[in-house]
Amino acid sequence: MRTFRTRTTAAAATALLAALSLTACQSGGSDNAGAASDTPAVAAPAPAQDAAPARQTDTAEVVRAGQTNAPKADKGSLLTTDKSSTPKAGKSAYPSTGNKSNNPSAFVTCTGDNMRISVTKPTRPINHLLITATNTGSRTCLAYGAPILRFDDEQATPDLLEDSHPQAVVTVAPGQSAYAAVILSGERAPEEANGRVTERLQVLFSPRNGTGSIGSPVRVKLPADTYKTDDAATTYWQQTLDDALGF
Repeated sequence: MRTFRTRTTAAAATALLAALSLTACQSGGSDNAGAASDTPAVAAPAPAQDAAPARQTDTAEVVRAGQTNAPKADKGSLLTTDKSSTPKAGKSAYPSTGNKSNNPSAFVTCTGDNMRISVTKPTRPINHLLITATNTGSRTCLAYGAPILRFDDEQATPDLLEDSHPQAVVTVAPGQSAYAAVILSGERAPEEANGRVTERLQVLFSPRNGTGSIGSPVRVKLPADTYKTDDAATTYWQQTLDDALGF
């Protein structure tokens, strides 16, 4: 009987040890499984350390999306732009005074087609002729250089007095006149300078470039007993009568 209890107690102890051992194994297996589940088979790449952090968007910027950051222009400056600093297209830069002579593009060249010629013999100075060219046109003209003169049927023209060159081109408004003088004889005696009485005079005008002549010739009758020598000379066109007769 004692032997049976001893065996029974031994068997129970053995079973208890087996159960404890199995529990311990199962507990250790669970720990290992948990460890295995925490360790992935392939390690995921770590995020780059130097990547820029995401920018935190300001709520105000979201509201202003699509709008420019430039400051708004002052409405007053847009409405009060100084128009005087911006010339209108097609407007002349010359002042508008109602007088076309202020605009060089309104000028024309004086020719026999827009000028009336008269020739007189003044009492002073002696041995002079005065040529008056009056503008009969509607636009201011420019009298370039000197008149081109031919007496009677002569081919040669009188000499030109270079000292009479004006400081500026003579401008002749409608109804106004330009003047030139002819010195009929020089320092030589008439018999030495081949003097003779002349009756007609042909007047031509010079172009701007000074080469040849421009326009139609004007023929006028000279004062009676106009005596001229080969020493005769003419002045440039002058702005006034006194300037012409001062030579």
